Amino acid sequence: MGEGVEGMQKLLNTLRDSDPGLVEALAEVWGVDLAKLDEDAALNALQDAMLAPDHVEARWDKLDDRERGALQMLLAAQLKMPTAQFEIAFGKIRKMGKGAIERDKPYKNPASVAERLYYWGLIAESYEQTKNGLRATIYIPEDLAAILPAHKTAYAGLKDEMEAEGAFQEGPVEMMVIEEAELEFIEPADTSIVDDMTTLLAYLRVHTAEVEGDRFLPVEEDRLIPHMLMPGEPRLTFALGLGVAADLITTQEGRAHAKRTTLQRWLSAPRGQQLKGLAVSWQKTTLYQELWHIPGLYPDEGTAYDAAAARNAALQLLADNVSADSWWSVEEFITLVKAQQPDFMRNDYDSWYIRDDRGEYLRGYDSWDAIEGAYLETLLMGPMHWLGLVDLAEDAAHLTIWGKAFLGMVDWPQPNIPEEPISYDPDENRLIASRKVPTVDRFQLARFTQWLPTGDPYEYVLDADSIQQAGTQGITTGHIHTFLMRHLGDDLPEHLAKLLEVWQGGGAATQVTFESLLVLRTTAPEVLDRINNDPALRRYLGARLGPMAVIVRADQADALKAALEEAAIGVSIG
Repeated sequence: MGEGVEGMQKLLNTLRDSDPGLVEALAEVWGVDLAKLDEDAALNALQDAMLAPDHVEARWDKLDDRERGALQMLLAAQLKMPTAQFEIAFGKIRKMGKGAIERDKPYKNPASVAERLYYWGLIAESYEQTKNGLRATIYIPEDLAAILPAHKTAYAGLKDEMEAEGAFQEGPVEMMVIEEAELEFIEPADTSIVDDMTTLLAYLRVHTAEVEGDRFLPVEEDRLIPHMLMPGEPRLTFALGLGVAADLITTQEGRAHAKRTTLQRWLSAPRGQQLKGLAVSWQKTTLYQELWHIPGLYPDEGTAYDAAAARNAALQLLADNVSADSWWSVEEFITLVKAQQPDFMRNDYDSWYIRDDRGEYLRGYDSWDAIEGAYLETLLMGPMHWLGLVDLAEDAAHLTIWGKAFLGMVDWPQPNIPEEPISYDPDENRLIASRKVPTVDRFQLARFTQWLPTGDPYEYVLDADSIQQAGTQGITTGHIHTFLMRHLGDDLPEHLAKLLEVWQGGGAATQVTFESLLVLRTTAPEVLDRINNDPALRRYLGARLGPMAVIVRADQADALKAALEEAAIGVSIG
């Protein structure tokens, strides 16, 4: 009834937009004989009957308390409510054509409260535009609403009844508090996402890394995960998306790079501001899409999902409903959202194409728990926990001080975290950096050392290979010497001082290595310059050996040959 109309309207327009079969049913309900009337006259006659105060009051008196209460609820909600929300409280409405109406007579034998009101013409359905697209809305035509004898039903009694049944909840709700002593498997949140982001940026600054879509290739994951404080592919994938969202990482032609023009500012900021920058970037981004990272769900490409809109709707529901200081049930929060605002992500439960583990598509409102419920759980246990915003326990969550600030409950903290210098273990020949070492310093340390697969504290080794690696980035032994003196003092440990002295100027007079290398030679310097200036070709190359020679990366010869041929550069094998 009224489908295709945006917002509320008056009764006559509603009748004009209604299916002819519904109009005939309404005529029977309201005692109007349409047999000798043309269409306009029929609709006007039906309108007159439905807006006659004595007829309306008589119809009102035939409603039971639950049906009158549904209308009272709409009146209290300014005459309209999302269809999904209304149907949770008052049941589904079967939309029938003329034949089905004549057969089933839903105006006499309704399947729900909502269905009786619909086939009696007391409510209608339209569509309104929201930031998430079109949304089905139940409404009362405004001229009909003006004459409903609403004073005959006590709305307060209905509200108490509905809240007791858990059918509908309006406004902020005080959720049940869980005592900490009752919790099991507590996982406190922390700010380690800052440390893992620093590690990732250092890796990408030194090596770059291959990506496919929004994930690292498995070979890159194997190299990176041993150096993450919170290991695992989901967290690493999130860090990649977060880095791109925060403009710290860029991806080009299948490789991820640290973005040199922006990372210095983030690395140099206080930890609290670093965390805030990451959290706000996550809140706004459409690049990281949680729906594609929910275990057991497989959305089809093109699914009408707005990552930022869904995320912000969920965050607002958290801000409006959860305790700022106590532990609360994750399951209870999800149940509350289902009752209060089920369409926070999907307005239409049939237009999204998402498969489950069995390959079957999840359709209709019955899929809410599998999709929206799983989404909310993933949001809390994934990104919000990884960002340090919520502590977790078994079926429980708790906002950290960072989480409260993120949701606007308190000001953003500015903790004064004492900084520590990098230290050196002479017995193990290791440079050691705790999480209290400024991230900008650990980032620099990681650029000219070999990484050991340890957690907090981080451990690094300075050796000949790492000094050579530093040289390819333009970092000299003088730079390394100055950096280490700032942390270790003017008198460097003997091993480090001697190593840097030997390698001053390149170390070629005192150390040699034998390596089997594949070398690309060109017929002219201009040809090698052209290759080096093309990112699609440069990705396969290592250090340049001269004006017409360059090292080919290991196992990249065939790929380079194909790329050169595609670029119309002749190749011969020597």
